[in-house]
Amino acid sequence: MSAYPPVKVGLLGLGTVGGGVTRVLSRNAGEISRRAGREIVITHAAARNLDTTTANIAGMKLTEEALDVVNDPEVSIIVELMGGYEPARSLVLQALANGKHVVTANKALIAKHGNEIFATAQATGMMVGFEAAVAGGIPIIKAIREGLAGNRIEWVAGIINGTANFILSEMRDKGRDFPEVLAEAQALGYAEADPTFDIEGIDAAHKLTILASIAFGIPLQFDRVYIEGISHITREDVAYAEELGYRIKHLGIACCNDHGAQLRVHPTLIPKEQLLASVNGVMNAVLVQADALGQSLYYGAGAGAEPTASAVVADIIDVVRTLTADPDNRVPHLAFQPDALSDLPVLPMTEVETAYYLRLQAQDRPGVLAEVTRILADRDISIEALVQKEPAIGASDVSIILLTYEIQEKWMNEAIAAIEALDAICAPVTRIRLEHLGFD
Repeated sequence: MSAYPPVKVGLLGLGTVGGGVTRVLSRNAGEISRRAGREIVITHAAARNLDTTTANIAGMKLTEEALDVVNDPEVSIIVELMGGYEPARSLVLQALANGKHVVTANKALIAKHGNEIFATAQATGMMVGFEAAVAGGIPIIKAIREGLAGNRIEWVAGIINGTANFILSEMRDKGRDFPEVLAEAQALGYAEADPTFDIEGIDAAHKLTILASIAFGIPLQFDRVYIEGISHITREDVAYAEELGYRIKHLGIACCNDHGAQLRVHPTLIPKEQLLASVNGVMNAVLVQADALGQSLYYGAGAGAEPTASAVVADIIDVVRTLTADPDNRVPHLAFQPDALSDLPVLPMTEVETAYYLRLQAQDRPGVLAEVTRILADRDISIEALVQKEPAIGASDVSIILLTYEIQEKWMNEAIAAIEALDAICAPVTRIRLEHLGFD
């Protein structure tokens, strides 16, 4: 038996994840206390609607006012599972000011206000655990922050939104259109009634902001992430990519070199042989390139009650282990010591260099390809592959698919504008970036 009394935890939010946390802590209480060195008990909880919760609430002091939990002197750890920016930010800051450690699954909060929250935690000697904020139950933050601490991280690329991955997987496997699959994702509960955060890349950008910060030792900079969603991807693009040996995945990509950091979320062609290409459905995966280890892949459930609770409870255990430790010996929130974060600039998308998939809809007449290739050549854009599809019966236009070698985005922007200005081009050019991720 531990010589220390039980640690009392207060939950803010008793929804899907909150319910999962209560079940995991209850079911695995013995294992958890053996690992933490003392018992962990949820004694207080706040929720907007206590009548509908599925949480195991036996023995808890319940309230509809989150501030009641934050201000209760009995509580040592606040677990914030409300989501959103406010009132989560104010409650977390108040908890830290009250001398309480914080665990959160709120990626939006950390991405947008993490710098302020971590500075407050540093000033008050408190800890903030946020493993569950990225990729659900996959321990990717701990892996990068601690397991790879001896490495220089070169890049991180991840499928970090299960909804978008489910949609693209269904489009590829069953040849379905985007709107149809989105409707099914909503019916299955994978997508919200308003799916904007998922399909337009905002959710993934929140997570990428956090990954980039702990990988490269830079401040959290959500407002510098380039964000592009998947709503413009067609089943034709998915099929053409497959024919050319690639798959389309919605990736968060962060990389770093002497010129600066790149933070971008967008649909991406990757080789079929790449590990990430085989990640299907609602699963998440993060690929990390480190100088000493090389490539490593972290795969698992990116959402759900108990997968996310797994990460939340692990953070609670981490906090409990350090309650009697010297604050100066704790692992820094963003992997690097707070006074050692880099001011490395985040490059604008126009300066990013990548390869491209282009789909053109052009009139079926001689000379069109020559005009297009001239425009590309004038900007030193080399073509890796070119396919002209047969026109449909009775159609006067054809699809032309091009794969290019790497070129700075600003030159590709110029080329696309010039191509779209040609009389023979019938529709806006479809552009999808292409990354080999270590495959030549």
